[in-house]
Amino acid sequence: MTSLPRQLYTASATRQLDQLAIKDHNIPGYSLMYQAGEAVFQVLQQSFPLAKRLLVCCGAGNNGGDGYVIARLAQQAGLDVKLVSLVDIDCLSGDAAQACKDWRSLGHQPVTFSASLLKNTDVVIDALLGTGLDREVTGEWRQLIELINQSAVPVIAVDVPSGLSADTGSLFGIAVQADITVSFIGLNRGLLTHQGPDYTGQIMFYDLGVPASVYQSVSEEARLLNWDDIKQQLQPRPKNSHKHNFGHLLVVGGDHGMAGAVRLAAEAALRTGAGLVTVITRPEHVAMITAGCPELMVTGTETGQIPHHIMNNVQAIVIGPGLGRGDWGMNLLSQVLQSGVAKLLDADALNLLGPDDGVQQDWVLTPHPGEAAHLLATKSADIQHDRFLAIEQLAQTYGGTIILKGCGSLVKSGHEVPAICPYGNPGMATAGMGDVLSGIIGALMAQGFSQSDAARLGVCIHALAGDRAAGLAPRGLIAADLFVEIRKLVNPD
Repeated sequence: MTSLPRQLYTASATRQLDQLAIKDHNIPGYSLMYQAGEAVFQVLQQSFPLAKRLLVCCGAGNNGGDGYVIARLAQQAGLDVKLVSLVDIDCLSGDAAQACKDWRSLGHQPVTFSASLLKNTDVVIDALLGTGLDREVTGEWRQLIELINQSAVPVIAVDVPSGLSADTGSLFGIAVQADITVSFIGLNRGLLTHQGPDYTGQIMFYDLGVPASVYQSVSEEARLLNWDDIKQQLQPRPKNSHKHNFGHLLVVGGDHGMAGAVRLAAEAALRTGAGLVTVITRPEHVAMITAGCPELMVTGTETGQIPHHIMNNVQAIVIGPGLGRGDWGMNLLSQVLQSGVAKLLDADALNLLGPDDGVQQDWVLTPHPGEAAHLLATKSADIQHDRFLAIEQLAQTYGGTIILKGCGSLVKSGHEVPAICPYGNPGMATAGMGDVLSGIIGALMAQGFSQSDAARLGVCIHALAGDRAAGLAPRGLIAADLFVEIRKLVNPD
């Protein structure tokens, strides 16, 4: 991924940025459109230098206008260009009409689309639907997108792959699967979460020289996490240190048959730098966990009671990995909820929670879409359809810091805008990964990081460790593979 701006916007906010540049700074709209076309043509030349045949697919509006600029530049450079328009070009207006007129002035006209065009092209430019789409893609638009996706021809999408929601990352039925997406002025948040990363390919951003004051006038609606920014919080440790300087974390869970979950969370906490880690679990798991990781202190409880001397001597608690949903787990959760210690709830701790439990400001909740659906009494599909709305609802209902896991995990604390983690890979879709994340964040909280900072740091450490451990072979990655990389990441200097 190329360097991207931290500020993220919805489609309407990006249009607002565009209009402010035009009206308040007297930048002609057509000038911005021409610069956008130039940027895409530059990307085409750099990414596909041997391409000689170009198919440009245009719709209406400014997105289609960008397509006409690209077609004109490509033809002037000597490329063989075919342009398909799914709208009557005589009905175009504004800057798009001007761009079309300038292209036609070279003696060109749109061609009728046929599947054979894709057999005789090197690159497709997707300038069909843009960011303003708000309904399902149907008819000839859908047919064209289907044919583009079925071909092996690389695609450069202008603004957003056609059919993808720029706001949420959901599909309007179908979307172009781009190899590169070129974004302008304001980077749309939907490109980076849910289905967005599966359709955008590499994202490249150009601000087109819009003045910085324009961005000061429009509030960002999400923020992109960047490791180079946040790793600065991980300062070197003093030489005169001892284990009690770095916090004592309590990890609670591991009901019958689920000792591995609590073990993974606890060891991840040690690898993240917690000074001490205690595990509360079933008595029969004590020997196994201790043998596998003798650095852990492990206490068994048959009744689900946490000894007071342990509860009173920890700086943070993680509860949920392998907790189960029976009385044993409920007893443990009740004690943790009554504690004033900073806490993180994951897995079955979330499944035992409900809206009637009220708002707690001193916790971190880490639901995946299914657990989020339980917390909001809805369906997983509804959570995924608009992950930004879901995390806002979770924050309003439960308070604290929320991590909505998944592709492009979201983090939200208080009134801050949601942050998106751009790291991670499909190899991490395997058992135990969430337990490792919980241990990482719990360790950071125990070391004194605020819950908000611990969540953002932890999500990035976890995802980057997954990327480094997976390399080019994500299939077969397991949660324990992350431990070595976690240790490297928490020592950035």
